Amino acid sequence: MVAERVREYEAVIILSPEATEDEISTSVERFDGFITDGGGTVGERESWGLKRLSYPIKGFKEGNFLLTKFSMAADGIDELNRILTGSEDIVRFLITRA
Repeated sequence: MVAERVREYEAVIILSPEATEDEISTSVERFDGFITDGGGTVGERESWGLKRLSYPIKGFKEGNFLLTKFSMAADGIDELNRILTGSEDIVRFLITRA
């Protein structure tokens, strides 16, 4: 069996504007845990803060934006997408190859 090649990714995650700093930290730790449990590594992170959305998503007009750079095997991305889709505190997310 051939090992899957590790690739670099970026994820932009929009969290609820009603989330407290503790809830945001918990969500970030959980996201990091998904990556490291999947054999990946988390790189740099930027918090873009509370921003207005172009259109309402799940009833919210604003969201807390986070950019995270990470690396993991490509076969783990589908599982990460599934987990993030089911997460209630995440309003929207996008994962792209860097």
